[in-house]
Amino acid sequence: MTLELDDVPAEHRRAVRAALAAAGVSDGHLALELVGERRMRELNRAHRDCDEPTDVLSFPIDGPGPEPPGPRELGDVVICPARTADLSEAVVHGVLHLCGYDHETDEGEMLGLQAEVLKRLQASVADG
Repeated sequence: MTLELDDVPAEHRRAVRAALAAAGVSDGHLALELVGERRMRELNRAHRDCDEPTDVLSFPIDGPGPEPPGPRELGDVVICPARTADLSEAVVHGVLHLCGYDHETDEGEMLGLQAEVLKRLQASVADG
């Protein structure tokens, strides 16, 4: 199996791959969409009962359990650029949520892993 990232804008694929690798995910499909504040507010209201825009939402599809028939569908990440100062951070954050991490219930593992991924991404950019 391989990663299927055709539905991820090219400029964000590096961050997606880095987050997936850090989470130990090496196959599956995911989509990433950038939206405006109005659409993000609609999604946040419909899925989290919160009537305001947010920075990133993740919608996992194939969760833990038996392997699905066919390619694994990781899910969708939706980001509102107007609500985030760092798009790479939002991408990594959203992808880690798709992989089952949850900073609201863990002991800091997700945010620690997120910081490590971002540090590696920044170092690789600095190295050229």
